[in-house]
Amino acid sequence: MLILNKTAGVFFKPSRRKIYAFLGSFHFHPGKLFLHKLVLGIETSCDDTAAAVVDEAGNVLGEAIHSQTEVHLKTGGIIPPVAQQLHRENIQRIVQEALSASEVSPSELSAVATTIKPGLALSLGVGLSFSLQLVDQFKKPFIPIHHMEAHALTIRLTNKVEFPFLVLLISGGHCLLALVRGVSDFLLLGKSLDIAPGDMLDKVARRLSLIKHPECSTMSGGKAIEHLAKQGNRLHFDFQPPMQRAKNCDFSFSGLQHVIDKMIMQKEKEEGIEQGQVLSSAADIAAAVQHTVACHIAKRTHRALLFCKQRGFLRQSNAVLVVSGGVASNLYIRKALEIVTNATQCTLLCPPPRLCTDNGVMIAWNGVERLRAGLGILHNTEGIRYEPKCPLGVDISKEVGEAAIKVPRLKMKI
Repeated sequence: MLILNKTAGVFFKPSRRKIYAFLGSFHFHPGKLFLHKLVLGIETSCDDTAAAVVDEAGNVLGEAIHSQTEVHLKTGGIIPPVAQQLHRENIQRIVQEALSASEVSPSELSAVATTIKPGLALSLGVGLSFSLQLVDQFKKPFIPIHHMEAHALTIRLTNKVEFPFLVLLISGGHCLLALVRGVSDFLLLGKSLDIAPGDMLDKVARRLSLIKHPECSTMSGGKAIEHLAKQGNRLHFDFQPPMQRAKNCDFSFSGLQHVIDKMIMQKEKEEGIEQGQVLSSAADIAAAVQHTVACHIAKRTHRALLFCKQRGFLRQSNAVLVVSGGVASNLYIRKALEIVTNATQCTLLCPPPRLCTDNGVMIAWNGVERLRAGLGILHNTEGIRYEPKCPLGVDISKEVGEAAIKVPRLKMKI
């Protein structure tokens, strides 16, 4: 077996007996004949164990997912060794469920596609180790997947989108703007210089103790902020969007989070409550935070669209902005981006919410895209490694900053 990064600790490596038992548990239909490519996608980059079988026409034949959200809510955040153990406990069952639902046997697969970068090292290791056992057993091609590339290309599963298009990927672990010129051809225009927006929203939700709010106790931090913000008045607090003088497409959220933390501490003193209790002004704070995050994201995206049009990277009219990742399911942020696309004569497209968060379908579809393009298909997996940190495409963010494009002020009436 190949040597993997030592930082990942001990890997999940099922015994050959377990593999045979796993494969013997399927009930297939030998009379079926598949005339097109079939890809099994496996995703374990963070805290969801997911798998799916997708064909080259974009039909999702079977999928399964195990969410760890409930466990991590209780621990106050994702603890990598805990996430790793949960992946180990569930990956065999999840892959089996996806294959069984699709009525496709491993021998009928065209390839196995698996997320190997970027993500949590311990989580990535589980998916990679399991996948390599599978491709070795059935002598199938292996397609290593870049998690961000998969998010970016998901829209081509649900909509007829031609290259090039601009993509905004916003999630708990990532925030970036990139021009998508092809299946594995990306120009990175900007990224978060510190933390991702989903991470910031989760931290604000924890600081507000929203898990103790009766309406938000089972929600992730970002969902809790979005839910509570509907009941609040954003004008009661004035948080300034970050980096207003920086004429580039980079993002920053840690400074804003620090300002919000100080405001919450001040309100706790005013209301005479201890940290850990829910403020009476929590909804107003949630509304103001969400609005500020939306404005920051919208302005950087606006500049990216103007830059791409100025350089001829996108059409002057009917250019497409794709928004994906977990935070893309936030409807308030989507409305802010709609204001930008309306002002720039662009079309805003988002995958359905279930495909915005981490899932096996997007990994399988990325595998299909790479199979069709003949890119990154491995018949020998020796030396393959996961990469916890990995950029997307060619970074031209410095060039974007040097262009110093001024963004017209838009009224964010949401």
